[in-house]
Amino acid sequence: MRLLLAVLVLAWSLPAAAGVVVSREFDSQALQRKWSYAVYLPDGYETSTLRYPVLYLLHGHGGDLYDWVNRGHIQQTADALIAHGDIPPAIIVLPDADSTWFVDRKEKMETAVIVDLIGDAERTFRAIGARNGRLVAGLSMGGYGALRFVLKYPEKFAAAALLSPAIYDPEPPQTSGARRAGVFGAPDFDAEVWKQLNYPALWDAFLAKKVTVPIYINSGDDDDHFIEAEATRLYSLLRKNGQPAELRIVDGGHNWTVWESTIGDALRYIFRYAARPALSPAETARDAKARKSR
Repeated sequence: MRLLLAVLVLAWSLPAAAGVVVSREFDSQALQRKWSYAVYLPDGYETSTLRYPVLYLLHGHGGDLYDWVNRGHIQQTADALIAHGDIPPAIIVLPDADSTWFVDRKEKMETAVIVDLIGDAERTFRAIGARNGRLVAGLSMGGYGALRFVLKYPEKFAAAALLSPAIYDPEPPQTSGARRAGVFGAPDFDAEVWKQLNYPALWDAFLAKKVTVPIYINSGDDDDHFIEAEATRLYSLLRKNGQPAELRIVDGGHNWTVWESTIGDALRYIFRYAARPALSPAETARDAKARKSR
């Protein structure tokens, strides 16, 4: 296992009880190359024997595995939320997805996340390897990916948070990076490819599974791509179909000011549905057996 301390840009001093951010590189079968991701480990992880819930936190178009650390200050936010008891101690996994939009087009990034990343994270770190131990969230492109993941694989995630999600229906505006990513048609954007991959195409199959996935959605009220309308539309659709959801339209645009200031609210909501840190069933049984033998 290769763990390296990540280089962090800290905006303020860490509290006395602070988690750490490390990075890991492994061989991804889906991508056919080495792949890296960053990981936030909560304070006490190294000395604990507990298994923790895991949040898979996705970056936006053109971002990388350290965006949420360096620009979104997720380490400080998680430390504060855990210290105040707003969320349980948790692991946060931050994959590097470039501008793939988390679909199996430019690279097999959807498969890489769902199979390779989750598998590697749960083998390498003391993660709760069950649906109630997994959450997913993301901003913009990452919000698009997070929504597709919970609609297509609702049996894998307990809840999701979508921050300014790029879920344009019927197609992205001219300002969207989706038109320039080389994912939804190359060299030119193809509206039909976008339609085939966007969330409405997954909707009926999702409802047929009858699995409840609480979803938090937000947007700035002056979003550069008018995502406030898309967020409201999705929220209404979820509510009309009996799916628990929360909507926040906040002051701001499509930028880190919005995402950094709202990620805490998002985490408070989705972690309501996550398991708390605990020993695995096998470890619990061993402990009980050990106590009986004393």
